[in-house]
Amino acid sequence: MLLKASPALSLSGGGTNLFHPSRNSSNPLFSSRGSTFSVKAAKGTNTKSLTGVVFEPFEEVKREMDLVPTTPLVSLARHKFHDDSESAINDQINVEYNVSYIYHALYAYFDRDNVGLKGFARFFNDSSLEERGHAEKFMEYQNKRGGRVKLQSILMPISEFDHEEKGDALYAMELALSLEKLTNEKLLKLQSVGVKNNDVQLVDFVESEFLGDQVEAIKKISEYVAQLRRMGKGHGVWHFDQMLLNEV
Repeated sequence: MLLKASPALSLSGGGTNLFHPSRNSSNPLFSSRGSTFSVKAAKGTNTKSLTGVVFEPFEEVKREMDLVPTTPLVSLARHKFHDDSESAINDQINVEYNVSYIYHALYAYFDRDNVGLKGFARFFNDSSLEERGHAEKFMEYQNKRGGRVKLQSILMPISEFDHEEKGDALYAMELALSLEKLTNEKLLKLQSVGVKNNDVQLVDFVESEFLGDQVEAIKKISEYVAQLRRMGKGHGVWHFDQMLLNEV
């Protein structure tokens, strides 16, 4: 490290020579041997003011080393992850699996030989797989943050969806719209848990991976409900089914 003298000080030539041995012999910061002079740091001097070092990784990491667990069953990756967040993610996994289960029951209903609406069957099967994929994505995230996935019970869904006034097609699509809105509410609740615990990563994960798609799904199924309400329970349902069947 090179120490530069202030321009206001004269090291040699005219004016006062601050480094002259006779003038500084009693100063512990200076020493001389013949014509050679050196500068020494006094005891208690702040090293940061001399070196300009702001970040000292080997000093600061000592505090973090205490956060690394030594017990085999404790997560090594967990950091700034609140227990409330872990619990809320497990609840959301259960929500996604329950919705997936209901959609699978709807798929089975419309795939019956005496119902025969293959477009509806395909739509609800795809929806079931999507919700299951969401559950698995939350499970992956839980493990990534060092949480523990705890799967909960799934309720048995109903198996009959024919409605006396609305018919099965409209009733099933209204049910799907209600489930998507309910899922959106649960996601917003999970996001609020992240906000409450200052978990920026959880908030970003929910917003970037789920909330936008949820709004799109609600809009799409809302249009389906509106269209089915216009056509009633008659022949138009078959044409709507063909539209679903041919959708990419």
